[in-house]
Amino acid sequence: MMSAAQLFDPLTIRSIRLKNRVFVSPMCQYSCAADGLATSWHLMHLGRFAVGGAALVFTEATAVSPVGRISPHDLGLWSGAHVEALAPVAAFIRAQGAVAGIQLAHAGRKGSTATPWHGGAAVAPADGGWTPVAPSPIAFSSTYPEPAALDSGDIAGIVDQFVLAAKRAEEAGFQVVELHMAHGYLLHEFLSPLSNRRTDAWGGDFEGRTRLPLAVVSAVRDAWPADRPLFVRISATDWSEGGWDLPQSIRFASHLRERGVDLVDCSSGGLVPDAKIPVGPGYQVPFARAIREEARMATSSVGMISEPVQANEIVASGSADAVLLARGMLRDPNWALHAAHALGVDVSWPVQYQRAKL
Repeated sequence: MMSAAQLFDPLTIRSIRLKNRVFVSPMCQYSCAADGLATSWHLMHLGRFAVGGAALVFTEATAVSPVGRISPHDLGLWSGAHVEALAPVAAFIRAQGAVAGIQLAHAGRKGSTATPWHGGAAVAPADGGWTPVAPSPIAFSSTYPEPAALDSGDIAGIVDQFVLAAKRAEEAGFQVVELHMAHGYLLHEFLSPLSNRRTDAWGGDFEGRTRLPLAVVSAVRDAWPADRPLFVRISATDWSEGGWDLPQSIRFASHLRERGVDLVDCSSGGLVPDAKIPVGPGYQVPFARAIREEARMATSSVGMISEPVQANEIVASGSADAVLLARGMLRDPNWALHAAHALGVDVSWPVQYQRAKL
């Protein structure tokens, strides 16, 4: 029997035991040193969530290659130097009793942009940017440059980049890998017919458009230790007519399960700039529930989850196996500890903070 506050029941996936169902969502920080290297900011930013009681702490979207970054200041994992920079972050998270997760990503056509607080405009190669790549030469919007279409050799290289990054993630001490296939970045661009207009084996029908994402999953699952979880984040819908949608997501999730993915992280949107998204508390929860029930797949829900009762209801109702928080964690890095108190669950606090336990 599970407790009334199911949000704080443990969850075991493969060999990893998560002490509760509160996960920290990947959040871009645009605060790296040169060439995508993690800094003390990342140790502080991610470490405080582990101290604050979250069970799983994800890095921001971590690029598998230099051109896979969103901005020149994004985190990367394409060399041994990146492993060395990230290892202390993963070690600190683990030392606090949390699980260290990393989200591997390629920005695709949304790459080579300035940081949000510098306007987010395209960064030209002459100014330290690069030519972004995509399945088809279709810009994200009128303010983004036209990307270069990947050829078959380039596509094979993308698979290799994800595999090498997963191996480096293991070396750095991460325990969970999540593949980013959402929010309009490269693997999502292949999935959606709005951004993938290819007529070769990598485009066209559902099988063609899912070919690269599924190839990445299979290759990473083979390279990632069998006893460690593999997650995939998807945008369950583009919120745009003729785009990727929930029925395709359910079908795709079934393929992910067959290839050894352990959990689908259900987000939405990000592919086109003019999507009409009905944002509100828990607006993406129905996607997690539908995929959980119809694809027989563990899921997590993310987006506008802020209150402990709300988060607990998502898990207790069977809508998802876990919740991910982003803005809520930025507002209160001790969200998990405070949520446990609000739900009447006694959890351990760091010994250094015991005097402040509610």
